[in-house]
Amino acid sequence: MKLLTKSTLAVATCMSLVFSAGSFATENVENDIEKHSYSMGASIGNYLSSQIYNQTELGAQVDVQKVIDGVIDALKNEQKMSDEEVLTYLNERSELLNLLSSQKMKQIALESKQASEAYLAENKNKDGVTITESGLQYEVIKMGEGVKPKAEDVVTVKYKGTMVDGTVFDETTDPVRFALLTAIPGWEEGLRLMPEGSTFRFVIPSELAYGKDGAGDIPGDTALIFEVELVKSEKPSENAKGMGLSGMGMNGAMGSHGSH
Repeated sequence: MKLLTKSTLAVATCMSLVFSAGSFATENVENDIEKHSYSMGASIGNYLSSQIYNQTELGAQVDVQKVIDGVIDALKNEQKMSDEEVLTYLNERSELLNLLSSQKMKQIALESKQASEAYLAENKNKDGVTITESGLQYEVIKMGEGVKPKAEDVVTVKYKGTMVDGTVFDETTDPVRFALLTAIPGWEEGLRLMPEGSTFRFVIPSELAYGKDGAGDIPGDTALIFEVELVKSEKPSENAKGMGLSGMGMNGAMGSHGSH
């Protein structure tokens, strides 16, 4: 039995085997019934291809021929395992995939932590960089002349967020408005240093961002870099209540909301 571990080979083999199954392939898809039926098969094939890709990316082995055999046997009502056995093995598979995923995330977080610590250590020595007592690092790109926001104020900003390797994970296309109290600690502290009209560059340690858990595509223990323009700061009003749900997403400066 040949086991495959490389995702590209697994997907390619899976698709070639699917289309080589003569009873399910057709060169001429003509009437509506044929089109509907073919679409059902294509949908299942795409799902299996995606599953094989994702699992092999985690390092799980897949015998693609047995996947195809299982599909064909089930369609013929000739399963070589009982439904109970299938469920048992699928549960075992799920446990394996959860373990591999956890191990992969821990490794990614470790690598990100090491890269973040190295970046913070290097950046703090650059000209123009100031470090606050909390560990927030900031650099003034443009100093405005307006008022500085207070913790309870509502701010309007433009920003770009990157990882220490330069990967952009969040960026505004239009200014966003939100209550400053809803932002991650590094943002809440940093924006209070900015007069309205300023543009600052922040390097935020993980403990002032998303900590060990991370958020979305941001791994745990990850330092984040933001270039932020403070467009406007205003006092809270009746219209500003609940503004934390506006604008930034989970991968931006908010701690628990969906992306904008």
